[in-house]
Amino acid sequence: MSWRRVILLSSLSALALLCSVKQKIFMQESDASNFLKKRGKRSPKSRDEVNEQEERTREAVEQWRQWHYDGLYPSYLYNRQNI
Repeated sequence: MSWRRVILLSSLSALALLCSVKQKIFMQESDASNFLKKRGKRSPKSRDEVNEQEERTREAVEQWRQWHYDGLYPSYLYNRQNI
Protein backbone atom coordinates (compact mmCIF):
# COMPACT_ATOMS: atom_id res chain seq x y z
CA MET A 1 0.00 0.00 0.00
CA SER A 2 2.82 2.43 0.80
CA TRP A 3 4.44 2.01 -2.62
CA ARG A 4 1.14 2.98 -4.23
CA ARG A 5 1.11 6.17 -2.20
CA VAL A 6 4.68 6.90 -3.23
CA ILE A 7 3.85 6.39 -6.90
CA LEU A 8 0.69 8.47 -6.60
CA LEU A 9 2.46 11.34 -4.85
CA SER A 10 5.38 11.31 -7.28
CA SER A 11 3.09 11.27 -10.31
CA LEU A 12 0.98 14.10 -8.89
CA SER A 13 4.06 16.19 -8.17
CA ALA A 14 5.40 15.50 -11.68
CA LEU A 15 2.04 16.53 -13.14
CA ALA A 16 2.06 19.75 -11.14
CA LEU A 17 5.59 20.55 -12.31
CA LEU A 18 4.73 19.85 -15.93
CA CYS A 19 1.67 22.08 -15.77
CA SER A 20 3.73 24.97 -14.43
CA VAL A 21 6.49 24.42 -17.00
CA LYS A 22 3.99 24.22 -19.87
CA GLN A 23 3.25 27.91 -19.52
CA LYS A 24 6.93 28.75 -19.93
CA ILE A 25 7.56 26.43 -22.89
CA PHE A 26 4.72 27.35 -25.21
CA MET A 27 4.27 30.88 -26.53
CA GLN A 28 1.00 32.72 -26.79
CA GLU A 29 -1.12 31.94 -29.84
CA SER A 30 -0.93 35.52 -31.11
CA ASP A 31 2.88 35.47 -30.92
CA ALA A 32 2.97 32.19 -32.81
CA SER A 33 0.70 33.45 -35.57
CA ASN A 34 2.75 36.65 -35.90
CA PHE A 35 5.91 34.57 -36.20
CA LEU A 36 4.36 32.42 -38.92
CA LYS A 37 3.08 35.48 -40.78
CA LYS A 38 6.45 37.20 -40.56
CA ARG A 39 8.36 34.17 -41.74
CA GLY A 40 6.74 31.88 -44.28
CA LYS A 41 7.60 28.25 -44.83
CA ARG A 42 10.30 28.84 -47.43
CA SER A 43 11.41 32.37 -46.64
CA PRO A 44 14.93 32.84 -45.32
CA LYS A 45 15.66 33.95 -41.79
CA SER A 46 15.36 37.65 -41.16
CA ARG A 47 18.53 39.62 -40.53
CA ASP A 48 17.54 40.05 -36.88
CA GLU A 49 17.27 36.28 -36.41
CA VAL A 50 20.65 35.72 -38.06
CA ASN A 51 22.25 38.41 -35.89
CA GLU A 52 20.71 36.93 -32.75
CA GLN A 53 22.01 33.45 -33.61
CA GLU A 54 25.48 34.81 -34.37
CA GLU A 55 25.51 36.70 -31.08
CA ARG A 56 24.56 33.55 -29.14
CA THR A 57 27.29 31.59 -30.89
CA ARG A 58 29.85 34.32 -30.25
CA GLU A 59 28.91 34.47 -26.56
CA ALA A 60 29.20 30.69 -26.24
CA VAL A 61 32.64 30.71 -27.86
CA GLU A 62 33.76 33.57 -25.63
CA GLN A 63 32.60 31.72 -22.51
CA TRP A 64 34.44 28.59 -23.66
CA ARG A 65 37.63 30.61 -24.24
CA GLN A 66 37.40 32.26 -20.83
CA TRP A 67 36.86 28.92 -19.11
CA HIS A 68 39.76 27.20 -20.90
CA TYR A 69 42.19 30.12 -20.85
CA ASP A 70 45.61 29.00 -19.60
CA GLY A 71 47.41 32.36 -19.49
CA LEU A 72 49.29 31.87 -22.74
CA TYR A 73 48.46 33.36 -26.09
CA PRO A 74 48.06 31.41 -28.24
CA SER A 75 47.07 28.76 -25.81
CA TYR A 76 49.29 26.00 -24.46
CA LEU A 77 48.10 23.45 -27.01
CA TYR A 78 49.56 25.55 -29.83
CA ASN A 79 52.81 26.26 -27.96
CA ARG A 80 53.76 22.62 -27.49
CA GLN A 81 56.99 21.58 -29.16
CA ASN A 82 55.96 17.98 -29.71
CA ILE A 83 52.50 16.59 -30.16
